[in-house]
Amino acid sequence: MTAARQSIFYIDFLRFIAAIAVIMIHVLGPFRYLYGEIPDSDWLAAAGLNSLTRWAVPVFMMISGALLLSSKALSPKKLSSKALSQESFKWGPYLIKRVSKVVVPFIGWTIIFALVSGYMVDGVFTGQWSSNITMDTLGSSLTEPVWYHLWFFYDFIPLYFVIPFLLPLLKQASADHIKLALSCWAILFLMHWLKIGDFLQQNLVLYSGYLVLGWYLFNRDNREHLKYWIAAGSFMLLLNFFGSWYVATEKQAYSSLFMGYKTLNTAIIGGMLFVLAQTYAHKIQGRLRALVTLISTYSLGIYLVHPLILIPVRDLNNGFYQVFQSNWIAIPILTFLTLVGSLLLTMLLVKLPFIRRLVP
Repeated sequence: MTAARQSIFYIDFLRFIAAIAVIMIHVLGPFRYLYGEIPDSDWLAAAGLNSLTRWAVPVFMMISGALLLSSKALSPKKLSSKALSQESFKWGPYLIKRVSKVVVPFIGWTIIFALVSGYMVDGVFTGQWSSNITMDTLGSSLTEPVWYHLWFFYDFIPLYFVIPFLLPLLKQASADHIKLALSCWAILFLMHWLKIGDFLQQNLVLYSGYLVLGWYLFNRDNREHLKYWIAAGSFMLLLNFFGSWYVATEKQAYSSLFMGYKTLNTAIIGGMLFVLAQTYAHKIQGRLRALVTLISTYSLGIYLVHPLILIPVRDLNNGFYQVFQSNWIAIPILTFLTLVGSLLLTMLLVKLPFIRRLVP
């Protein structure tokens, strides 16, 4: 999901957990808006797990900031301004090696999912392809994603054009300037969460903050502040879960109040997970470590292909969830099975000469 495959295990671990969280969000998706229509326990399983996994995409953005904004992605130790200034930016290699790695898969999978949409009516696979639906879907792809998971690229690709401008600023900025900038970003997130004004709260500004936060945490030793990150992040996770439950019971409907990617609670949880991984991920050894690295390596492909596997699963008429009697069981198991299927499919696709460019 990020632009570079670096040999830093805690970054691999963050990709690993973020890939699982994204799949879980999409597995539980059909139940979020069914408050009062399904058993309370099944709805709470979906809404609750959704509230606990919304950090997934922000963590991917933080990883990109950590690696792309750092001149040396070899260790999490603080980099000096002298070391940072030794590398010069080359726009040609950057466009070819970095930007193309997300733009080419985005275009390719937009076409693929537009073709798939020709078989769909109201989210249900019909088995009959309509060229009109496919062409209409492609026609609208300039302003909206052709499939629900591709929204990420509409906000992520522009960040690649922000990074070259952030590089010289971060090289020259003092630690206090960075802290001030992150504090202002946190205030913008809080304002967005509380719906106070919006002239500065555009996606490019808010998502760029994740790049800087990832860079900032990556280039410093955060163990001294770990307990504060854990306290704040744990509080926000509890707030997400119980807050979502409370608001739904009051409104008698699902609420996305605590589910945003551009809200302070999500940013704090993402920061907590980054610091936790940075501190403890090295303790993972053996086969589990190898598994984490494997899934991290194919995380972009997994992200792109897993909705194909979920087409029959998310159709509630097919009864996949009902097999397990409870969503508390169904969602984790179906997430695991989708992860395995997506991994195997991605590993197959990378062996195909042309398709491999779509799953880098």
